[in-house]
Amino acid sequence: MKPLIQALKERILIADGAMGTLLYSYGVDRCFEELNLSHPNEVLKVHKDYIEAGADIIQTNTYGANYEKLSRYGLEDSVKEINTAAARLAKKAAGDHTYVVGTIGGIRAIKQNISVEEIKRSFREQLYCLLLEGVDGILLETYYDFEELTTVLKIAKRETDLPVIAQVSLHETGVLQNGMDVKEALQQLEMLGADVVGINCRMGPYHMVSSLEEVPIPKGSFLSVYPNASLPNYEEGRFYYSAEPEYFGDISNELRVQGARIIGGCCGTTPEHIRAVSKRLKSRVPVTEKKVKTKKSVQLSSPAVKEKLLHQQVKEKKTVIVELDPPKHLDTGLFFQGAQALKEEGIDALTLADNPLASPRVSNDAIGTMIKERYDLTPLVHITCRDRNLIGLQSHLMGLHTLGIHNILAITGDPAKIGDFPGAASVYDLSSLELIELIKQNNAGISFSGKSLRQKTQFSVGAAFNPNFRHLDASVKRLERKINAGADYFISQPVFGAEEMYQVYEATKHLNTPIFIGIMPLLSSRNAEFLHHEVPGIKVPEETRKRMKDAGTDPVHTRAAGMEIAKELVDAALKLFNGIYLITPFVRYDMSIELLRYMKEKAGKEMEVPYGQRII
Repeated sequence: MKPLIQALKERILIADGAMGTLLYSYGVDRCFEELNLSHPNEVLKVHKDYIEAGADIIQTNTYGANYEKLSRYGLEDSVKEINTAAARLAKKAAGDHTYVVGTIGGIRAIKQNISVEEIKRSFREQLYCLLLEGVDGILLETYYDFEELTTVLKIAKRETDLPVIAQVSLHETGVLQNGMDVKEALQQLEMLGADVVGINCRMGPYHMVSSLEEVPIPKGSFLSVYPNASLPNYEEGRFYYSAEPEYFGDISNELRVQGARIIGGCCGTTPEHIRAVSKRLKSRVPVTEKKVKTKKSVQLSSPAVKEKLLHQQVKEKKTVIVELDPPKHLDTGLFFQGAQALKEEGIDALTLADNPLASPRVSNDAIGTMIKERYDLTPLVHITCRDRNLIGLQSHLMGLHTLGIHNILAITGDPAKIGDFPGAASVYDLSSLELIELIKQNNAGISFSGKSLRQKTQFSVGAAFNPNFRHLDASVKRLERKINAGADYFISQPVFGAEEMYQVYEATKHLNTPIFIGIMPLLSSRNAEFLHHEVPGIKVPEETRKRMKDAGTDPVHTRAAGMEIAKELVDAALKLFNGIYLITPFVRYDMSIELLRYMKEKAGKEMEVPYGQRII
């Protein structure tokens, strides 16, 4: 049998289709890679069925046989065993007439926040296992993250002379997740030494044909394409693909016309799909020239922003924002009364939480729009990762931009189990760090999917800061990671002691990113104890709790004690921070107003101290 690259120079090679789809149809629904050990005959049968259908190339059942994915099943110590078994099964089925490529799938499609160093370690472990078994090439497939793919491609090219197939997965037709054109991506992969470049998964053959229309035939490598059978349907808890094999076979000739030299299948494809491709293409010669479709450029615009961007303002002058939680019911009178009163006191923004403590409230984007239009008051809208998947988050951000709301706070969100609906699902498609990065991607005019938004959003992106951890330096390191992700400013959890506030200042004074330091008046000793012992992320110093306890139970006395402590914190905050964040307890906006008036009386010239000239 000729070497794989030599065969590609002469003819089109038919690859196999999905492994998981077939095993799933057999009733095997678990970690498919582990089946190399527990159900080797089923895996072997899949390989043989594809070969019998006409596949010239089969891939090892190792797409997710890496440390990260296998650890989800408690199999992280079986990486070598699983990959070795997979390669041997594929080679047994292939004999001396079919090529075997060792498959290594993208990790960031499963776990998005994994570091490059972890990716390198996991990739090398899997790569060496496959190389030791004498595969004919390496297939890098389903890489949504281009950085990850280029990282592992460089390693593969250093470690082996075998052919390497490098395939990206697209979020939109012709576009990667990061907004890069598929043409540019494939050219970069070719420059890095990939012997075959291509696309796989996510899309059916129709959209893959459309994507390849803008891609010239590579000069120094070959082109591969592994479409899904179609777009998936979902019914009674199961995904299924409805595309007929004959259609898949017919359109495979259009992939050939676009220059594809390896044509296989991904999700939903079966031996019947590959049989149809083989029937259409076995006698067809490769295409070496094509007319490339020119992509129309879209000029991105940045609409003028009328709203104050907080991260810019706080660097120039003392800036005060106040939190007033949207109501849990439909009687919004008291809330809007408070918003009006706070506006009259001259606050710089009203910050609106996103269902805090996982309890449903009137949506903050609706409330934010109303206070912006009714009172000409700047809303700062919180966005949690808890309640929306990627689709919902992207839609929500486009909606906020359209409404003219540009100041947002990206946070993880309290888990659903602590709220009013403990049985509700917490989504967490993203971490807060990833959400910040993707909002910044929107600011570049690119959606989460990589597609052009046709306008650049202009969000000022805030991030949460919890200074109440036992080890403050660890919390500051997380701040630095958020700055690297693109955070424009920080809003802190409330601090309840002046000494603690000084500690926060000392730990963060090296940062150039503004911090709005949180201050929240305590209402009673019971309130202080609840916050300290039961609310995640909040700690109330022992001395503060003692003062609240000494105030007794009379509401007048406890309110006075809480306000006295809050005013001491305001004194410290005015000396240390340009941004002050007042948190209104239980819509008691009269307490925030009292603090605002105290602040004006106390501050004097301190309110004009520019950012970067904070003093103790």
